[in-house]
Amino acid sequence: MKVLLIGSGGREHALAWKLAQSPLMTEFYAAPGNPGIAEHARLVSLKVEDHEAVAAFCAQKAIDFVVVGPEAPLVAGLADRLRADGLKVFGPSAAAAQLEGSKGFTKDICARYNIPTGAYQRFNNAPKAKAYIRAQGAPIVVKADGLAAGKGVTVAMTVEEALAAVDDCFEGAFGAAGAEVVIEAYLDGEEASFFCLCDGRNALPLATAQDHKRVGEGDTGVNTGGMGAYSPAPVMTAEMIERTMKEIIEPTICGMAESGYPFSGVFFAGLMITAKGPELIEYNVRFGDPECQVLMMRLKSDLLPLLLAAAEGTLDKVTAEWSDDPALTVVMASKGYPGSYEKNTPILSLPEAGDGAKVFHAGTSLRDGELVATGGRVLNVTATGRTVGEAQSRAYALLDKVEWENGFCRRDIGWRAIERERA
Repeated sequence: MKVLLIGSGGREHALAWKLAQSPLMTEFYAAPGNPGIAEHARLVSLKVEDHEAVAAFCAQKAIDFVVVGPEAPLVAGLADRLRADGLKVFGPSAAAAQLEGSKGFTKDICARYNIPTGAYQRFNNAPKAKAYIRAQGAPIVVKADGLAAGKGVTVAMTVEEALAAVDDCFEGAFGAAGAEVVIEAYLDGEEASFFCLCDGRNALPLATAQDHKRVGEGDTGVNTGGMGAYSPAPVMTAEMIERTMKEIIEPTICGMAESGYPFSGVFFAGLMITAKGPELIEYNVRFGDPECQVLMMRLKSDLLPLLLAAAEGTLDKVTAEWSDDPALTVVMASKGYPGSYEKNTPILSLPEAGDGAKVFHAGTSLRDGELVATGGRVLNVTATGRTVGEAQSRAYALLDKVEWENGFCRRDIGWRAIERERA
């Protein structure tokens, strides 16, 4: 099977690493890819925003299957354009991708189909949004409606912080994504991520994870795209997974189909486990980053047939097998992230990773044959272990062998699970 993978981040390196292991794979391409992905696939210098160019490449190479990694091409309709040529594509249509592309759309779906989530209001101007915040009080959550690379959400513990977040949105801090804001009730509990494949009718639950969004240790500081993750999430018990499927995932599948937007791809449900049970914080329509890295480390099954089944409508005919061993990944980011940071800093050396360990490339590139850091989140140092504590120890031991002067990381990834293990 000839496969094209779209994307260039750590998530896509993890997908490439796992897809390349499939005996079904005959030719494997990635656009635009990164130096890590180049270990597994042939890189193609396509502009992913140019849907016609992507379609032409697929025709030229007789591509059988396209896996779209990031959210932006999905929201922009790349899957629709390729399906118009008869290609099999993993990833939702632009209409279904609104689940991530518009937080207001998702909240409206939740309201219509009684999916548990925080109470909310949508606003397209600052004065009304601020009046609502003053009436509701804090803590309260302010979200830019559109795609903001994981940075458009403010969990405001004071009214002043919430008002400032509204100003950020409407004054252009998140570009067009902030033209509308969603203000919702603060949910108190423990966050978790749940992943589930869907083919429009059938669902295949995958696994759970927990990420660390904030830049500082102890989950302090500003939100980022994610500073590390581990899987499985202990808070997601068998009962909680069953409730998530029945109360959140299944009503969403039915609701999307009934609304005329049948969903095919992966549901990434960001959950808050409250005293009432699982409540939806947000949906993403692609694998998480860095959650994908720990999921791929734990997946024992061949990934390619699973993604193909989602595209072909045959998920009821496949199963996924998982390792019981936890996996943990630590993000190495450029100093200054998530604010401004220096680009093209040299990464002098990466360690050799053994069994159950891998350094995934995220924001890297080759300049004159030398590896450099080009992004905010640059490397994902990942390991498995018999416990989360052991996985953490192995990941940090590997990370400490990375020679990159401009890199930093959190040193406490997995702390919640490790506290549970010690209790």
